[in-house]
Amino acid sequence: MHKLTRGHRDKLHQFMAITGTSEKVAHQALKASDWHLEGAFDVFYSQPQIKAFTDSRHLEELYNRYKDSYVDMILADGISLLCDDLQVDPQDIVMLVVSWHMKANTMCEFSKQEFIGGLQALGIDSLERFRERIPYMRSELKDDQKFREIYNFAFGWAKEKGQKSLALDTAIGMWQLLFAEKQWLLVDHWCQFLQARHNKAISRDTWSQLLEFARTVEPTLSNYDAEGAWPYLIDEFVEYLNENGIIQSSSQSNDSSQIR
Repeated sequence: MHKLTRGHRDKLHQFMAITGTSEKVAHQALKASDWHLEGAFDVFYSQPQIKAFTDSRHLEELYNRYKDSYVDMILADGISLLCDDLQVDPQDIVMLVVSWHMKANTMCEFSKQEFIGGLQALGIDSLERFRERIPYMRSELKDDQKFREIYNFAFGWAKEKGQKSLALDTAIGMWQLLFAEKQWLLVDHWCQFLQARHNKAISRDTWSQLLEFARTVEPTLSNYDAEGAWPYLIDEFVEYLNENGIIQSSSQSNDSSQIR
């Protein structure tokens, strides 16, 4: 270990602090990922033996602490207690990441299989370990591929049972939460447009395509292709931006495109 640079040593200590693993295991994971922290976390948590580190009795105890008194599930009150124990606000986006790991079908609900299976996959069998994993789960939002997966998961997770579309108010709340991480400059204008012009539930196609729009189209719309295969709602949004003078079109001035 004496040959490690200061940067490598810092990453080693950070990895050990978050995962609770030994220096040897931390070094192996970091070396396997060419000393990229995110990659090392993926290596560590994707290993099947991680599940063997969890104690099934402790998992049962954790589940029983939060499950509902009348239904064999963890419901809103149990999740609120879990958030208190984790010292995390229930509205914190990291709870969406937790739900993604647990493959939860519905917001504010965890089945026993979802809860215990998710914790096993994360190598968690105590509140202390759960708290230690929170920084790792928060960091996953910075990974573009994982953010895409979490974003797409959020649609099914947040919609009402039996519904194909996502209620507008819920969709707006989720977009504001998710794009606060990715800092899409047009998110507030998008939400205002929906409330003023659309006022209907959001389809899965619109949900998924908006992420592509936010990722690929400049906030100034300088590279927006009107002939592209965007959902009609996104095309209407672009018209709304131009009609209201929110975007100064690049066709009017190549040098002065900007968001107002």
